[in-house]
Amino acid sequence: MKLLRVGTTGAERPALLDAERVLRDLSGVVPDIDGALLADDVALGRIRTAAEAGELPVLDADGLRVGPPVARIGKVVCIGLNYHDHAKETGAEPPAEPVIFFKAADTVVGPYDTVLVPRGSVKTDWEVELAVVIGRTARYLGSHEEALAHVAGYAVAHDVSEREFQIERGGTWDKGKNCETFNPLGPWLVTADEVPDPQRLGLKLWVNGELRQDGSTSDQIFPVAEVVRYVSQFMTLYPGDVINTGTPAGVALGMPEPKPFLRAGDVVELEIEGLGRQRQEFKPA
Repeated sequence: MKLLRVGTTGAERPALLDAERVLRDLSGVVPDIDGALLADDVALGRIRTAAEAGELPVLDADGLRVGPPVARIGKVVCIGLNYHDHAKETGAEPPAEPVIFFKAADTVVGPYDTVLVPRGSVKTDWEVELAVVIGRTARYLGSHEEALAHVAGYAVAHDVSEREFQIERGGTWDKGKNCETFNPLGPWLVTADEVPDPQRLGLKLWVNGELRQDGSTSDQIFPVAEVVRYVSQFMTLYPGDVINTGTPAGVALGMPEPKPFLRAGDVVELEIEGLGRQRQEFKPA
């Protein structure tokens, strides 16, 4: 299933995109798409049954905002330097273990929402990423099979980053990762049954129409199953939590000088095979 949330910020309603790409209203079946729903097999079954029976009302998508596909996200866990080609372009050694950092849940916005270039920023950068959404509480998972069984689905994430704040301003990466609007998510949460192999997904990103990133999850240093298993050794993952699994080569940071960092007025588009496409206009904070 392709689950999404539509409507004005803070007042989104749950919806489903059916096999004919018709937008259907889920608000009569479930209250929202969040961790509670993703952990509830009975509620998910009601959605499937209603969709297959053709019982879901059609929504007029014209002019309707698409919000983040998951509400009330508990935490956004991010994996750094998780593609061989990205590590190479930045001059970094591939890590021996996954590099973990966090984005605050309030950085998450819709896939077409405006992204704000922070005040004083000269090194705002782009990163297309596969997001994993957790569907069952995960602690100390013991195998890759167990890890994938705890995944509710997948989505497109844009891990927007300010490199000066991240690298040159002291401390950890957090200052460059948690600026307002720095994690567009969606348009859909695609349930795990529709993604039989998360290591066979193409990722692309364009800046002002120019292709900048063109990679595949097959190049991940730590595959999705290992990322979920590994993270569960250090923290409890709850339904609705999100893991951003890293970005392929092609970011501004890895390019020759003068590096083409983002400025207000730029437009970024990104997509992952089968998971949908995003578009953001960048404006000053």
